Amino acid sequence: MARVVVESVEAPLTLDEAPPKALGVLDQGALWANLGVSLLGFSGAVALVNPLGDRPLSFVAALTAAVVGSLVGTAMVGLAAIPGTRTGAPAMVLLRGLFGAKLSYLPTVLNIVQMLGWGAFELWVIAQGAKAIAGTMGVTVPDPVWVIIGGAITTALTIRPLGAVRLLRRYVTVGVIVSMVYFGYVFWQRGAELGSGSWEAFAPSVDYVIALSVSWVPLAADFSRFSRSSRAAFGGVVGGYTIAQVACLTLGIAAMALVGNDPAKVWDPFVAASFGAVFFGILVLRETDQSFVNVYSTTMSVQNLMPRVDRRIISGVVGAFVTLLAIFVNADTYAAFLGIIGAVFVPMFAVLVVDYFLLGGAARWDVSERAPSRWPMVLPWALGFCAWWLLGALPQVPWWESLWLGIRSGLGFTPAPWMSAALGSFLVAALVTLLVGRRRT
Repeated sequence: MARVVVESVEAPLTLDEAPPKALGVLDQGALWANLGVSLLGFSGAVALVNPLGDRPLSFVAALTAAVVGSLVGTAMVGLAAIPGTRTGAPAMVLLRGLFGAKLSYLPTVLNIVQMLGWGAFELWVIAQGAKAIAGTMGVTVPDPVWVIIGGAITTALTIRPLGAVRLLRRYVTVGVIVSMVYFGYVFWQRGAELGSGSWEAFAPSVDYVIALSVSWVPLAADFSRFSRSSRAAFGGVVGGYTIAQVACLTLGIAAMALVGNDPAKVWDPFVAASFGAVFFGILVLRETDQSFVNVYSTTMSVQNLMPRVDRRIISGVVGAFVTLLAIFVNADTYAAFLGIIGAVFVPMFAVLVVDYFLLGGAARWDVSERAPSRWPMVLPWALGFCAWWLLGALPQVPWWESLWLGIRSGLGFTPAPWMSAALGSFLVAALVTLLVGRRRT
């Protein structure tokens, strides 16, 4: 009887209601394993192999970057999940404890922007995958139609989010594993080779993978708040996501090798395989879990601003907006988008972890609507943000690239190829947080 009750519970409609502790380690592991597999991971593998555009990595270097970046990034996500389990608060509500209620609105708005972007990219890539499958059957369907179908499924899943997580655990995960194993075997049989390369761009490649992983930090607590234990939340994230993302990136590297690193042809090796349309169709349909998570977490972020509005209403509006936005996005802005995410959320995570785990935040954080502003915590976050752009690869956005090249020139600083923007910004933010925290105590 107890199991039936647990299986039937759902997420509360407002922030005034306590979250049920309904998800075990298998639920968390299945959720994060599915999130670790992404069609964007396949198409974005070119940014892993050749992050600087002119110095491609060798296969061993690219695979090592995928493993290292995934382990570092998922450890960050796992640690960010623990406060959610302990407090029962969604991710952006947790930031009331770090920054104060009013100041938490800044990262909340930034998170809403990144979640809307992620959701739109996911629906776009669902449309591209569906179009590739339809093309093998001689069927032509306009991209917006696929986007609208994906958006409708996405929005429907957000109405019963815990039911969606249990659906992933029971049915979807097995199909994804079988599909990944099948494509891995096919690509190995076809002799996919990355070709010559070096380790010169290893650090920027690791930064890319960390940014890919750490983009989930701002929403980890949105699901870990339903976890039965901190161990289940952390283990599900690190175990499920790391294994799945490394496998996904490895398949992406192999697929890119088969098409001469042409992102426009990345789906060809998948749909060209015998039964490829069937197994690739599973991965395309599964991609809706990515867009579902983004829309649901956008809803949770909006609820930090409007805590008593029914989440189903917010999800409907957000789902419609993301669907509309997805019609206009394209892959050209994807790598720059990831860089911005990393620069914002890696140092913010560092501030959170140091304050919560090392400076006593676990015992004193106030996550109420009246939590006082903590302005000193903004300083390490801002300095970490600056450190990212001083150390890392700059996006091809002319005015932004020119700004930071000018700052580097003024400082007489040129980053070495081995320097990591992710680790550098994390260390700067963490150390400054320690200094600020000790001065206040």
